[in-house]
Amino acid sequence: MIPGGGQPNMQQLLQQAQKMQQDLAKAQEELARTEVDGQAGGGLVKATVTGSGELRGLVIDPKAVDPEDTETLADLIVAAVQAANENAQQLQQQKLGPLTQGLGGMPGLPF
Repeated sequence: MIPGGGQPNMQQLLQQAQKMQQDLAKAQEELARTEVDGQAGGGLVKATVTGSGELRGLVIDPKAVDPEDTETLADLIVAAVQAANENAQQLQQQKLGPLTQGLGGMPGLPF
């Protein structure tokens, strides 16, 4: 609601929307550069993903490798990647949450 019942300043609204979009793009770039880790099996398997969820690294302790039980190793890998992705999602919420909360009701914006 505009105080005094006047019309919104479209130029000002467009500038605010553009700034919010730039802030969002900057936060997304920062997420793509930030790496977070997840682990499983008490640290036997560690996965590293970017804040945007791209898998960047996987470290497997030799103690986790049993040629007779590759299923457990596979489960540990999946669990470590899932843990890393959960950490990435939390980071996304921290970085993008405040930026996207006010944008959800604006038509034409991709969120």
